[in-house]
Amino acid sequence: EPLETRYRLIGLLPLASFVVQAIHYWRFGGMAHLLWMCNAGNVLLGVGLLVSHRELIRAAAIWTIPGLVVWIIYVLLPSGFYFSTTLAHVGGFVVGLIALRRVGMDRLAWIYALAWYLLTQFAARLLTPAELNVNVSHRVQDGWGNAFTSYWKFWLVVTIVTAAVLWVIGKALSLIWPAGVTEPQEAVSGSEIQA
Repeated sequence: EPLETRYRLIGLLPLASFVVQAIHYWRFGGMAHLLWMCNAGNVLLGVGLLVSHRELIRAAAIWTIPGLVVWIIYVLLPSGFYFSTTLAHVGGFVVGLIALRRVGMDRLAWIYALAWYLLTQFAARLLTPAELNVNVSHRVQDGWGNAFTSYWKFWLVVTIVTAAVLWVIGKALSLIWPAGVTEPQEAVSGSEIQA
């Protein structure tokens, strides 16, 4: 069944945060940063909500959790508060949770989330400069050079760990909001009151 209009229109919020990020990166000459998982994930979440596509919503919502953690560790704590990036990460996280409350989480969502990761990483490898290493698509992440002699060994380990993390997040979310269980109706209709 399609989502109600009010849920679908919430999809405009992550799309708006992507536009705000795009303006920020355009002004400061870093458009390649739009392909980071969190920024691209806002597009996936927004489109998923607007077209009422549960798999897209679930895949994007799963990614808001590790995205928020990585953003706090690697951006917020070292660099401080920036409106556009805070809107993208915190806003995407909040919208993702609101959407999951309605659509629930199923057992296969983590696979869609992994496929989205691989697609976005491949796009970053093709379209972004190697020095940015967007979505670790070009080289071993700084600080891991001693542990990995080859990018492809690093990539394989990171992909396996990523799959495991996505599975755990999907499993946890399915316990909170299982698919097939929707929100209770918020209001009782007039005819039910009279009955």
